[in-house]
Amino acid sequence: QVQLVESGGGSVQAGGSLRLSCAVSPFSLSSLSMMGWFRQAPGKEREGVAAIFTGGGSIYYDDSVKGRFTISQDSVKNTVYLQMNSLKPEDTAMYYCAWTSEVGRDSWRFRSSYQYWGQGTQVTVSS
Repeated sequence: QVQLVESGGGSVQAGGSLRLSCAVSPFSLSSLSMMGWFRQAPGKEREGVAAIFTGGGSIYYDDSVKGRFTISQDSVKNTVYLQMNSLKPEDTAMYYCAWTSEVGRDSWRFRSSYQYWGQGTQVTVSS
């Protein structure tokens, strides 16, 4: 069983920044796995935002956040981060981190690819 605990959500004005954290246990992020960040706005499907291959370094972003969001990992703290800059009102959503032991550059954005999920953290961006 892999446990994921997100934190760092909140309310900001457009143009602001937030950093989301996802603490992972007991799996070590020094080993290969795939960690993803997803978001779900009210009435919309959950969509993949970014992903990282832990232990391998490959990183992927959805076009809607490329250049504004950065995914990273700290293997010492066993935590994955999502740094979100230049936030827009359309970034407002519940954000989830997810984990899977199966890595795949063509599968990172699909909800069904992941085995474990965090509880979510709310991000609200006002105009």
